[in-house]
Amino acid sequence: MLSEFDLIKRYFAHHSAPDAVLALGVGDDCALLNPTPGMQIAISSDMLVSGRHFFPDADPFLLGHKCLAVNLSDLAAMGAKPLGFTLAFSLPEANPAWLEQFARGLLTLADAHQCRLIGGDTTKGPLNICITIFGELPKDSALRRDAAKSGDDIWVSGTLGDARLALAAYWKEVTLSESDHQRAAQRMHQPTPRIALGMALRGIAHAALDISDGLAGDLGHILERSGLGATLFIDQLPAGPILQQQNQTLRRQFTLTGGDDYELCFTAPAARRADIIAAGLASNTPVTRIGQIEAAAGLRLIDDQLQPVCMTLHSFDHFSTP
Repeated sequence: MLSEFDLIKRYFAHHSAPDAVLALGVGDDCALLNPTPGMQIAISSDMLVSGRHFFPDADPFLLGHKCLAVNLSDLAAMGAKPLGFTLAFSLPEANPAWLEQFARGLLTLADAHQCRLIGGDTTKGPLNICITIFGELPKDSALRRDAAKSGDDIWVSGTLGDARLALAAYWKEVTLSESDHQRAAQRMHQPTPRIALGMALRGIAHAALDISDGLAGDLGHILERSGLGATLFIDQLPAGPILQQQNQTLRRQFTLTGGDDYELCFTAPAARRADIIAAGLASNTPVTRIGQIEAAAGLRLIDDQLQPVCMTLHSFDHFSTP
């Protein structure tokens, strides 16, 4: 039976060797980070709970990836460069096979973004995973939710809705072929944090956030914090490749209100459209212009014929959702 300290030493401590950024890693009461002079630190925490955020029998490699990806996505939304993260989790048991795969999924993504594991905690209990991540960005350059301006274009990265479509297939709400379900589920289990795009948008975009609970609800946070409204071109929302094959009603519903996309939604002046396209190309990330910020409060939807579309808008809520 692995002890808590053996578990950390065997699967995680090797990722915490000191370097120019990490002065002191796993093994002391606190880790020590060396931020670059003139930079601000960005900090975010996310908790993933078995049975609510992921299935109890989730593949541990994919789970490790997703746990870090959702935190990296928060840094991307601010335009921050990753520095390091802490991992705190409870486990029903210290299963070596599960831990090896979980650590590999987690640390493979961490290495891809040069984001070091710098500490955390473990205990026995129901499977819950909490990551706190640290990044840095030049002072006063953060892409904040309260910074949208009337007249801004609204953009999204990547595609939307395939993760929600995969969940609908798991829940038997829709029927997909096995291959289509697997392709859609990859977006649900292995989201791509848009770090490079977020950093490229500094000084170009005004406001940004990552889409975790659905575009309509998450964009609503920008509108509320900025005291503005918006119009979205609902049929121009970039549906994922599997969702594109579904009927219009499902495409509209899942691109607009589906969660787990972890794409960026951001606003920028119309005069910077060429710069946005260039940022997307430089970061190898598709970007799509989907609407406009307006002075009048509320979120309005129009179709390709500029006719209004009426839909019930809601997003995922971690307390009201069963």
